[in-house]
Amino acid sequence: MTSKIIRVLVAKPGLDGHDRGAKVIARALRDAGMEVIYTGIRQTPEMIAQAAMQEDVDVIGLSILSGAHIELFPQIINELNNREMGDVLIVAGGIIPESDHHYLTDIGIKGIFGPGTTTSDIVTFIQESIK
Repeated sequence: MTSKIIRVLVAKPGLDGHDRGAKVIARALRDAGMEVIYTGIRQTPEMIAQAAMQEDVDVIGLSILSGAHIELFPQIINELNNREMGDVLIVAGGIIPESDHHYLTDIGIKGIFGPGTTTSDIVTFIQESIK
């Protein structure tokens, strides 16, 4: 029996121009056997949802450092729902205050990873969530 390769879209929503962390995560996921599509910086919610649909991904990883997660993440989820992609696992990383975690999980972000999270913890979370 062949196990399905997990397809992950790593995206940088908004105007945040720093992508070193996103690239580190993309590489770690790739090294773990996942197929990774990296969208690059300055992506709109529409661009992220469209890329996720076109690439038929299982997971979307959102990397944000700008503080605009409360504004952008609901827009991304809305765009995914408009494309009937509400079942895609969404995880987020970057600078996200602990006080915002409850709201983000309520709207559908399944995993939130801040600075200091090991790449192996993120890999394991995705693998366990996709089983």
